[in-house]
Amino acid sequence: MSGREGHVTTHPAPARPDAIRAHNLSVMLGHIHRDGALTRAELTQRLGVSRSTVGALVADLTQLGLVQEVVPSGGERVGRPSHVVGPHRTGPIAYAVDIDVANVTVAAIGLGGEVLGREAIPCDPEHTPPETVAHLVIEALPRLRAAASPGAAVAGIGVSVPGTVDRHSGHISVAPNIGWHNVPFGALLAELAPPQLALAVGNDADLAVRAEHYRGGARNIDDLVFLLGRVGIGAGIIAGGRPLRGHDGYAGEIGHNVVDAKGPQCHCGKHGCVETYIGEGALMRLAGREQPPSDDATAAVFADARAGDAAALRAVRVVAESLGRAIASLVNTLNPKCVMLGGYLTELLDIARDDVERTLFEHTLEAHGGHVELIRPLFGADSALLGAAELAFAQLLADPLTVGPALAG
Repeated sequence: MSGREGHVTTHPAPARPDAIRAHNLSVMLGHIHRDGALTRAELTQRLGVSRSTVGALVADLTQLGLVQEVVPSGGERVGRPSHVVGPHRTGPIAYAVDIDVANVTVAAIGLGGEVLGREAIPCDPEHTPPETVAHLVIEALPRLRAAASPGAAVAGIGVSVPGTVDRHSGHISVAPNIGWHNVPFGALLAELAPPQLALAVGNDADLAVRAEHYRGGARNIDDLVFLLGRVGIGAGIIAGGRPLRGHDGYAGEIGHNVVDAKGPQCHCGKHGCVETYIGEGALMRLAGREQPPSDDATAAVFADARAGDAAALRAVRVVAESLGRAIASLVNTLNPKCVMLGGYLTELLDIARDDVERTLFEHTLEAHGGHVELIRPLFGADSALLGAAELAFAQLLADPLTVGPALAG
């Protein structure tokens, strides 16, 4: 028997029309969610389909209550204006939750990322039982629901937490800066939330980079690190256009890499972690401030540094140099095009960019450090919150044809 005998050549089955339609609806809704109102002509170009197909897809999404179409009036356009398709004003909302060391922020967010309403609940999660935090979140939802259109469905709840999170169960292994260890937070919320609501929990830096990469200041950047400083330090990583999560979903905990075992004690119990040198606590310690780190206390140090206070300025520059070394390790390991600095690190960069960049370039390979860009998040302090909304919208965006009617029902 020859080598060719018995060989069966298989060909992939052609995609069915309903699968193609579902895919195109997902792609179209994604473009509108990401970029806002687009003309039919723009949608035709982006999807690479015929005008009649775009018309049919728009009709489907309109019937599902996800988009609405208007004809621009006025202006200087000559000829027949193209219809503009945008998120429906009464379309689905997502509940987004961002848990930080001092506040629990809950927001109602519409398709397209519009924040319809928000509530910052003063709360100290380190000294508040997780069960109480879960109750505070769920109790806030009806108040936020009132900020949306009465007819709007709810796509789900997305939650951002400053800790290591099992993305399948929402179980938090450790969130040292809020004192949580082995907390089944996803299950706690699920017990209290309306049963039909999809619910997902994620790490704050992972969600921040998700929002910035998809809809914010890092679009079209396929190799990116988002370094988020909010008392602790975490990193959200995009590599080759995909999130880098690691085997258990815990990648990016750069703040707890030990750089000096004889260094300051960290919240996690170890000594000399990265965040003991570049976290807000380090800034306060170096500036000689007695109070614990907080947004107000950190802002006061920055204000004094800008005004020329010697102790504050020295603290800022020392932390900036430590930040440069930390970024250098990331650059040498991951070779990102950009490093985005969020949380309090944004203002640190504004004040001491020269110190950060000089130290970064001193500690990176010449081929790496000379090309990396240090950038600010487009969404500012809301990156993690908007990333939580993306988590809640994920199912709808992936399958509007199935999830849309389920929400309406």
